[in-house]
Amino acid sequence: MNKTVELTDAQFDGFYACFNHESYRKGQILIHEGDAVTREYFVLSGCLKTYFLDDALKMTILQFAMPTWWASDYDALYNRHPASVIVDCVAHAEVLSISSDDRERMCREIEAVGHFFRWRTNRGYAASQRRLLSLMTKDTRKRYEDLLAQYPTLFQLVPRHLIASYLGVSRETVSRLYHSSR
Repeated sequence: MNKTVELTDAQFDGFYACFNHESYRKGQILIHEGDAVTREYFVLSGCLKTYFLDDALKMTILQFAMPTWWASDYDALYNRHPASVIVDCVAHAEVLSISSDDRERMCREIEAVGHFFRWRTNRGYAASQRRLLSLMTKDTRKRYEDLLAQYPTLFQLVPRHLIASYLGVSRETVSRLYHSSR
């Protein structure tokens, strides 16, 4: 946060007091499909994934959240309807969670906090747009290479079958790409 905005010690303490420190095990679900979503999660360590299951129970991963990233079902959080995605742990995770109500209260009370959340939301939207354009315009090899270049530690945290789901390809395709890039 300090990279984006400046807070006094008192402001930071008040803002930090709104967060809950939580630990989750690998495979543990933070948000189930259909849940009322009231919190968002800042990853301190580990890795979360956000995904949905289609009618045939095929998983499509929307996001991996590594340390310093945020995760939630933002559509459900902001529009107050049941979750349409699932958020769970790829690896043991330590997170800070904040409720939507506390976030909004802090944004009203501390202008810099509002600026921080606008900045973070804009960056998230831009990243989603880049990902969508990549899916629409780049071949599988280029998407794989871009992901590897942009997030090399992701490949140490996440099994290949989940990378495949994120890229929208088979596990075998990711395995071939992995072996051909070595």
